[in-house]
Amino acid sequence: MEPTQKENESMLTNKKIGMIGTGNMGNALIDGLIRSGAALPENIICSDASERQLEPIRQKYKVTTTTDNIEVVKSADIVIYAIKPQIMASVLKETADYLDMSKLIISIAAGVPLAAIESLLNKDLRLIRVMPNVAVAVREGATAVAAGGHADKQDVDLAMAIFDSVGKSIFLKENYLMDAITGLSGSGPAYIFMIVDALADAGVKVGLSRKDALFLSSQTILGAAKLLLETNAHPGQLKDSVTSPGGTAIAGLHTLEKGGLRTTLINAVEAATNRSKELGEAMIKNFSNGQTQP
Repeated sequence: MEPTQKENESMLTNKKIGMIGTGNMGNALIDGLIRSGAALPENIICSDASERQLEPIRQKYKVTTTTDNIEVVKSADIVIYAIKPQIMASVLKETADYLDMSKLIISIAAGVPLAAIESLLNKDLRLIRVMPNVAVAVREGATAVAAGGHADKQDVDLAMAIFDSVGKSIFLKENYLMDAITGLSGSGPAYIFMIVDALADAGVKVGLSRKDALFLSSQTILGAAKLLLETNAHPGQLKDSVTSPGGTAIAGLHTLEKGGLRTTLINAVEAATNRSKELGEAMIKNFSNGQTQP
């Protein structure tokens, strides 16, 4: 039987969690872990190059903060690298001597494959790569988790517990599919923002105020997504339930089909996936050569 989210979260209770990087993603994770009760403030230590960035986090969450990345690694059972891909190699090199099989290492660095990290560190480690999206900021993130060769099921459960505190996560057995995740859910919020913006423009065109049109567009997206998730119904089935013979919805759907919305969205996900593959291959090459950027 698979562990429940609550059981996974309880696994974190006595774990020391180290967060390297307290930008938007790191901050959201600290907030989610503490707000959900998955982790205690006294068990979290985080680092950032900027003391100014750390001060409000220390005040708000009562966690331990430092500008020393090595202090975080030494103190933690779980080390989360919540940093930009451009500095990932340099921070890994800085902390490499203190990483070993006693620690679970989680990378959130976008576009940095596990193979790149493994080629740089060149040692056996319990590695996990995750691809969350921007919605972790409101605890509705969609996150995929992939494991390195030395990470076991408990390591995966721990990683999922962390990211379930800021949304929902899935496990990918096939690491290579992380590029597809980047193209779909990682980049997906940008597509939705564009769709909402276009719907709001349409609302203004037919007479609504900008404020009302934007609210209705956003709430419609939220409600439709919640309906899909809570009913587990096929989207085609729900689409059919909204349309009636000769009605308004079918007229609108016909226009969307003529405009190629379905094909355009498929092409967008494919293009983003291919770009992620290109960046990942460049990262593997550059990490192996000791460089930091593609």
